[in-house]
Amino acid sequence: MSQIRGIYAAGMSILDENLSLNVDKTIKHSESLIDQGCHGVAIFGSTGQAQLISISEKIDLLNKLSVSKYKKNFLIGTGLNSLIETINFMEISCSLGFDKFLIMPPAYYKYGDKEVIEFYKRIIERIQNCKIVLYNFEKLCGYKFSADCVENLVNKFPKQIVGIKDSSYNLYQTLKIDNFSILPGSELKLLSGLEKGCSGIITATCNVTAKLSRKVYDDFMDKKKQIENEKLCNVRKVFDQFNLISGLHTYLAKKNQFYKNILPPLSVLDEKDEKKLLEDLKKLDFN
Repeated sequence: MSQIRGIYAAGMSILDENLSLNVDKTIKHSESLIDQGCHGVAIFGSTGQAQLISISEKIDLLNKLSVSKYKKNFLIGTGLNSLIETINFMEISCSLGFDKFLIMPPAYYKYGDKEVIEFYKRIIERIQNCKIVLYNFEKLCGYKFSADCVENLVNKFPKQIVGIKDSSYNLYQTLKIDNFSILPGSELKLLSGLEKGCSGIITATCNVTAKLSRKVYDDFMDKKKQIENEKLCNVRKVFDQFNLISGLHTYLAKKNQFYKNILPPLSVLDEKDEKKLLEDLKKLDFN
């Protein structure tokens, strides 16, 4: 059986007006997603503005998250370019009882499969008691995992490399590895991915589609007729018209104003795009 299965939200980070991380509200938001149907939440992924949040704030959150009743349901993103800072952050996480991580290769620099294998090798040499979900998102880091690279990493580190979040979508349809989780990064790929043997999804829009996504997942597992997948996909398509982080914060701010707080250079949607987002979702009877 795969290590990580089901519906995972790429959790959002909630900020105060001074743009500092509100630890309590961020944890409450993530726990509510599990209450709504998510099997788990990825903390400090790209949706959580991880690359823009200070390490000290991340550590503050981990300390409080370590006493959550849903502690085992969290996947910890690192969101760090530095190898040493990634290792240090993972050591702190492990000391608090977290062992599942979502790790993307460093952004900006140009490299290939050989260098990526060396990057994860260095991490695992220092943090052997970990389970790593590779984060495949060429749009963000400039590198796209090949099937050969993933297979090589799994062969070298079968206990540590346990899955991949595929947001580049070049692997989820064809990659086949025993006891390995493959999780596309969009609800559009949920049902088709499950039909091809994927384990579930990790997506930004599960911050608002948790119930719908879980229904599609459960109906597939129970071999029931799909009645919500079309609506789920249409909702995702609406959000895909915009920057996902901006769209999610704008949408949720209609209920709670603190969602408007977002770290530059990110921003909420302008008035025109906000109107289109809300009107398009209303047409789908989505709330």
